Amino acid sequence: MDLTKEYPRSVHDTWHGIVQLGRTYDKAVALAHGNIGEYHYNCPMDQKVFAFLGIDHEEFLDIVKKNGDINSYVHDHVDKKSPAELEKWNREYVSTPPTGDSLNYMTELRNQIAPDRDDVTTWPDVLDLDEKRSVPQRVAV
Repeated sequence: MDLTKEYPRSVHDTWHGIVQLGRTYDKAVALAHGNIGEYHYNCPMDQKVFAFLGIDHEEFLDIVKKNGDINSYVHDHVDKKSPAELEKWNREYVSTPPTGDSLNYMTELRNQIAPDRDDVTTWPDVLDLDEKRSVPQRVAV
């Protein structure tokens, strides 16, 4: 994975049934190979998924760097969660708007890349727009 030439997976994509985790893995691989570009491994979004699963980010990265069995490592952590916990996590992770400084930064970025998309109110959707992915028009309920 060379993040100077391609995008990581979308936050919405699941890996081991978890949103954000595949993107985090892509960034870890890129960091391990020295081509992470403008991306940041263990950013606040990564930290949330690590905290939910009880994964240590340094251990995760070390396994990636050593080309270890990352699938078994992740599977062991995911298996500790019930299907209901996983479903709730995924749903809330992609639909919860940020607050405070994160909201201000996200809104600023969204207004730069898609000023006509004030329906986009979450980081996962803003990142998809920034990475040239399609984001469905949201309707207020």
